[in-house]
This record gives sequence, structure tokens and C-alpha cells, in this order.
Amino acid sequence: MTDVFLQTTPFFLLIACGYGAARVGLFRGEAVVSLTKFVFYFALSAMLFNFASRLDVAEVFNIDLAAAYFIPTLVLYLVVAFAALRRGTGLAEAAIEAQCGVIGNVGFLGLPMLALLLGDRAAGPMLVMLSIDMIFFGSLVVMLIVGSRQGGANLALVGALVMGLLKNPMIVSISAGLAWSAWNLPMPGPGREFLVMLGAAATPCALFAIGASLADKSAERVSVALWLSFVKLVAHPLAVGLVAWYGFGLPWQVVGVMIAASAMPTAGNVYIVAQHYRVAPMRASSTILVSTLIGVATLTAVIDFVN
Repeated sequence: MTDVFLQTTPFFLLIACGYGAARVGLFRGEAVVSLTKFVFYFALSAMLFNFASRLDVAEVFNIDLAAAYFIPTLVLYLVVAFAALRRGTGLAEAAIEAQCGVIGNVGFLGLPMLALLLGDRAAGPMLVMLSIDMIFFGSLVVMLIVGSRQGGANLALVGALVMGLLKNPMIVSISAGLAWSAWNLPMPGPGREFLVMLGAAATPCALFAIGASLADKSAERVSVALWLSFVKLVAHPLAVGLVAWYGFGLPWQVVGVMIAASAMPTAGNVYIVAQHYRVAPMRASSTILVSTLIGVATLTAVIDFVN
């Protein structure tokens, strides 16, 4: 446990560094947005393409792996949404809470951290999980919010969702990398070095940006945030691990990565969606803050368990 804690400490120190810089005014809101754009459109996209272009396509298009993640995640999504509806929230608020409970920071935190701590074996499962999060659950929350306001989804909404996915740099970089691998295209030395150099910036910049973005988060509705953090940090990895291991019989090296990736704290893009549609943004903000703080301890324990 001590060894794993020492290995994960630099990651959380980078988050703390970003938080401190934002709190004292050295890194204000506009700078955080710009840094996040650099990570999203350039550094992380280069890392994703580099990983995907070196993967065996059959490893990524693994139906059992996808189902082993999708099924328990959807079940928990419905459980959290139902619990929110029972408390008297509307459907839109319930969708945001469900998103907080199952969508972790796999892109900005999980991929850089687990790729370094668990090795290249972590890339394939995480790309599958990240794609499911973005394509299915990212679309689902928007459809539920807009549908609850308009009385149902329509073709315009579906078209907008499809165009949004096609323009998402993570989706584009993963797809392009897999196509590169499937066609067995050669990668020139300078091109590979470029991807490695640009992708290397993803880890420090993403973690710094996470910390800076937490500086303007507040912990309101703490009881709800604690419940959603429990689902995200404990229930989600436990459910994914049990289904993957006992339900689908996946090898432990894959199950371990799935458990660790599922144990990531709530993703920052949940707040972006909540803020954009003005649906429970403070609830999402609190959950991101609380789950990230608690995640310092829980992630260390989970990585020690699966490693």
C-alpha cells in the first residue's frame, strides 16, 4: 500500500498545484479553459491516437469487455436516477445525479495515471470504457434533460448529438488510431516522436487543469455528494469487477484495469453539462469536489488491490 501511495502521490500533488495556483489568482478561469482546450484537442488526443494505433483492433472490439462494463454501469445509472426521483427531483436532475454516480474522470485522470502505473495493458480496456461513457452515457444525459423539457426527443436533437460525437476529438483520435492499426500503416519515426512528445504533456497539464477547475467548486448538498461519491468510488468499481470476473470470466489483468478505471472520481464534464443546461450544477460541482478528495485514499487502495 505504501509503495502505491508513493506512486500515486505525484498525480495528486499536480492536482493540488493547480488548485493552489487558481486559489491565489495565478491561474484564473480563462487560463483554465485554455489549458483544458489544449489537453482536450491536442495533448490527450495525441496520447489516445498513439495508444490506439499500437493496439490490436480485436482487443478493442471485445464484446464481452464492453458488456461487462456497460451492464453494471447502466444498472447503477438507473438505481441512482430512481433514488433521485424518489427524493422528489425532476427527471433532468435525476439524470445529472446518475451521471455523477457512474461517469468517472477516465480521460483526464484515469488514462494518464493507469497507463503509467499499470502499463500498456491498461490502454485497451480504458479506450473501450471511455468510448461507452462518451457515446452512450454522454448522449443519454442530454437526451433525458432535453426530452424532459420538450416532452420527448426529436430528430433535431439526435442529429445534434451525432454531430457532437463526430466533432469530439477523443472519439476522432481513438477512431483514427484504430483505423491506422487495422490497416497496419507504418508510422514514420518523427511522427511517432511527435505523438509521444505531445502526448507526454497530457498528464501534467490535465492534472493541473483538474486542480485549477476544483478551485471554484463548492461543497453544497454534501449528503447527496457523499452518496454519489460512494456510488462512484465504491459501488461502481465493485459492480464492474464482479460482473467482469464472475459474469464474463475476463482475465484478471483486464478486470483489474476495469476496476481501477471505474474507481476514478466523477468527471469534470458532468459539471459542464449541468452548467450548460442549468440543471443542478452545484450538485455536480459538490460531487466532483468530494469524490476527488476522497479518491486520494480510495484510488490508492484500489490500485494496490488490482496491481
